[in-house]
Amino acid sequence: MGREDNLMNDIENSLIKKAIRGDSDAFEKIVLMYEKKVYNIAFNMFGNEHDAYDSSQEVFIKLYKNIHSFKFDSSFGTWLYRIAMNTCIDEYRKKKRQNKQAYSLDEPIENESSNIDRQLRDPAMTPEQQIVQLEEVMRIRKAIGELKEDHRAIVILRDIRGHSYDEISEILHCSVGTVKSRLSRARIALRDIIIEQEGT
Repeated sequence: MGREDNLMNDIENSLIKKAIRGDSDAFEKIVLMYEKKVYNIAFNMFGNEHDAYDSSQEVFIKLYKNIHSFKFDSSFGTWLYRIAMNTCIDEYRKKKRQNKQAYSLDEPIENESSNIDRQLRDPAMTPEQQIVQLEEVMRIRKAIGELKEDHRAIVILRDIRGHSYDEISEILHCSVGTVKSRLSRARIALRDIIIEQEGT
């Protein structure tokens, strides 16, 4: 870890300590630091801006209520992502029970952290290639939307957010071996869904 990273960690830890003591300005700065990342996690889970925004707000409400329980023995970002994933999974299950559509293909591809999205922005691609790539993105997005919650979560964390196995293990509270086996099953399920889509 470089000097700049250490400085950023020191600044973040200082803000967290102030927020724990009730400093609302410090908490607001923490929100600003993480709101885009949390929103992206929610957007990848739900696929639409409305549900992503609502779930993001719920994440930060939970953070406000529970920030005092952060013990500084792990990465704050990883700790917050765990809250975000658990919140999104809970909200998704609620919406599923209410028979609401939890994944929409009508939303623009806006998650700048996605490798797929970066490919779409490749200036070397022709308009025809971009159309083909966009169709591929939509097919994959639809398939991810049909995965069960735990499979969807692990695909988002690994293949879209790019987290390491160790980070996912900490976020989901399971062993690295469980992460790898669950990811393998999720990718097989995703492949089967895509194959089934192609056959229809």
